[in-house]
Amino acid sequence: MSDMINLGIDAAREAGKFLLENFGKIKSIDKKGDRNFATNLDKEAEGMIIDKIKTRFPDHGIIAEESGSNGVSDGYLWIIDPLDGTHNFMRDINIFGVSIGLVYKKEFIAGVIYMPKDDELYVGEKSQGAYKNGRKIHVSENNSLKECSISFDSSIRYSSEVMLKVLDDLAKEVFNIRMFGSSVRQLSYVAEGKLDFAVEFHDRPWDFSGGVSIIEEAGGRLSALRGGILTYETIGYIASNSIIHDKVQDIVSVYLK
Repeated sequence: MSDMINLGIDAAREAGKFLLENFGKIKSIDKKGDRNFATNLDKEAEGMIIDKIKTRFPDHGIIAEESGSNGVSDGYLWIIDPLDGTHNFMRDINIFGVSIGLVYKKEFIAGVIYMPKDDELYVGEKSQGAYKNGRKIHVSENNSLKECSISFDSSIRYSSEVMLKVLDDLAKEVFNIRMFGSSVRQLSYVAEGKLDFAVEFHDRPWDFSGGVSIIEEAGGRLSALRGGILTYETIGYIASNSIIHDKVQDIVSVYLK
């Protein structure tokens, strides 16, 4: 693995360990918008990751959920979510993790997801495969929607008219549906074949960037909701085992303007 990937792994582990040690010990919560929050621990974990990157690679750009963008260019760009699943974390629900994605010349080239509660480390690097705790992983081989277990966006309140229609259509086609409240959880599950696909309408780049290379290297596929190429500016996505991707795309796209 490259020095950059190793740094990403170290940073994700350090931030995840910090979050786990402070689970249930939130000191302050800031409101960022309508039912959107950040804790003091989000910010502290993000600071740890950024400090590691800036110390080793001071010329690299960074997009981070809490502190915004810095030095974004066509060169190396780190995209960070220090605590994905903040609302779970706030309610002492242990479905949360750290997401770090790496982009070069606008292409996702590597990603790290760390789930501290279960000590699960997912790593994907372009042309190098995808791994969970050092073991190679692969997406499912399901080709029938009726056999699919899926995850769906839990933020239905933001566009309920469209999302409920899509959810209803999917519910009629698939085996069952989950809502985890954490992109890193559902993306890692797609990558290792525990889920067959996931649909998110409102996730931002920091939510999904850590999972892009992991899923692609595991044989899966990600796209924008309308089917376009996923970039670090995209909002919303479909992540799948690639086999059933077009079928899912057809269901979702019916209701998109």
